Amino acid sequence: MQALMQDSPLTIPQLFHRAERQFHDKRIVTTTLRGEVSNTYGEWSTRVRRLATALDGLGVPQDAKVATFAWNTQSHLELYFAVPCTGRVLHTLNIRLFAEQVAYIVEHAGDDVIFVDRSLLPMLWPMADRLATVRHFVVIDDGAEAEIPDDPRIRHYEELLASAEPFRGRFEVADENAAAAMCYTSGTTGHPKGVVYSHRSTVLHSLVSLTVDAVGLSERDTILPVVPMFHVNAWGLPYAAVFAGSSIVFPGPAMKPEALVEMLERHRVTTTAGVPTIWMGMLPLLGEHDLSSLRVVVGGGAAIPTALSEGWRAAIGIPITQAWGMTETSPLASVASPRSHHEGLDSESLIQVRATQGQAVPLVDLRIVDMDTGAEQPWDGATPGELQAAGPWIASAYYGDEGSDAFSADGWLRTGDVATMDEHGFVRLVDRTKDLVKSGGEWISSVELENVIMAHEWVAEAAVIAKPDPKWTERPVACVVVEQGGQLTADEVYDHLRERVAKWWLPDEVWFVDELPKTSTGKFSKKDLRERLLGQSQ
Repeated sequence: MQALMQDSPLTIPQLFHRAERQFHDKRIVTTTLRGEVSNTYGEWSTRVRRLATALDGLGVPQDAKVATFAWNTQSHLELYFAVPCTGRVLHTLNIRLFAEQVAYIVEHAGDDVIFVDRSLLPMLWPMADRLATVRHFVVIDDGAEAEIPDDPRIRHYEELLASAEPFRGRFEVADENAAAAMCYTSGTTGHPKGVVYSHRSTVLHSLVSLTVDAVGLSERDTILPVVPMFHVNAWGLPYAAVFAGSSIVFPGPAMKPEALVEMLERHRVTTTAGVPTIWMGMLPLLGEHDLSSLRVVVGGGAAIPTALSEGWRAAIGIPITQAWGMTETSPLASVASPRSHHEGLDSESLIQVRATQGQAVPLVDLRIVDMDTGAEQPWDGATPGELQAAGPWIASAYYGDEGSDAFSADGWLRTGDVATMDEHGFVRLVDRTKDLVKSGGEWISSVELENVIMAHEWVAEAAVIAKPDPKWTERPVACVVVEQGGQLTADEVYDHLRERVAKWWLPDEVWFVDELPKTSTGKFSKKDLRERLLGQSQ
């Protein structure tokens, strides 16, 4: 027996039309180099309609990849909707990658046109002649004084919109499984790989972001996405915010901690999200501002140190809520907010709950498997295994059919993370498979050891890497950045650790460094650390 329901495809135009009609008076604020610009959803939607027509005028084919090289702005949000709503594919380029990586990604994706903020044009234009597939470079004037080359490939965003009539009627995308957007992994090993999101996956991901046990976005919220719009579509927050009808504050290029804290206060932001390095930089400033409007601060992209989360809780009354995911999971897969079965726990136990990666969000399945046999491991909170994921917004393959070893025989995504899961499905990441330290046949979690080291009051950052050892196979080495104005010795680090970890976990050496190398998404680059300090190429 078949159901008697209407067959309506889940597509991004549904999000757009809902916002256009129901939330036309809500605000979108963008910080530019000339100051703040504020518009309504109604004004934004008209510009989206003009952009849709302008894409036709540029001769951008259906299914073509439309790339962006841009900050978090209203203009970028216009592209987020005009591109997929007209049957094209949005491709956000990471502005923090090396030129060689950007050129590889553009060529691999076959981008037809690139929209670029004027302030970022000096980074992109030197490689323009290498980007053979790109017919147009559309410059978005964000107030920068960067020179715009006199070249027939250059077009001007505002001129395109001014000359285009708004698209009339409803946007229609018939196939919910059609490609809507694509992002490339950060490429910590080998070339970056393309992940292609569908209209259906984007709508479902946005819908779950509105649920209370995920991010809980609503029309009442004002959201400031600090996480870049080129990083897994800003974790899906731009689509989710428009779906909910939330007010949005975009920071543009104003990414300094002082500017961000001031925006949070002035606009009475309720929801914000970013990587740990952002929250570390803002922590010393929290006491100087009224942030009582905040209801949730989401952290992701890397494990949130307990000391950092509790520092925020001490300063403003709420901790950082840890979310876990990756480019291949769109990215939201789990959220570490306490559940009803945690009621009655003491404060220290709740801290430990918040330090996990949390419970899978609705529609996502997670499991852990033995790294040697592939057998599924028990949810006992102790037995480790490789974390694998499945669900309607989890990648099933990479663009170009690369990296097939990232998927299990039965189609689950092999995340490369090692984790335990408790009886309720709460995930605790132990390490990345490539970052575990195997000493004397036993595993040492670099992540857990880093968290303990960073709990020391004079430690700003810490990363643990494995050093080859003839007796034990590998031994841990701690790389430590001392807080500005602080003093710390290796002996003091050892004294701190002896009370908190097993003796055989103690690092063989403690190296003090001025800074830790970061990836383009703000994670510690242990690959660079190993190359720099140990001369290891892997």
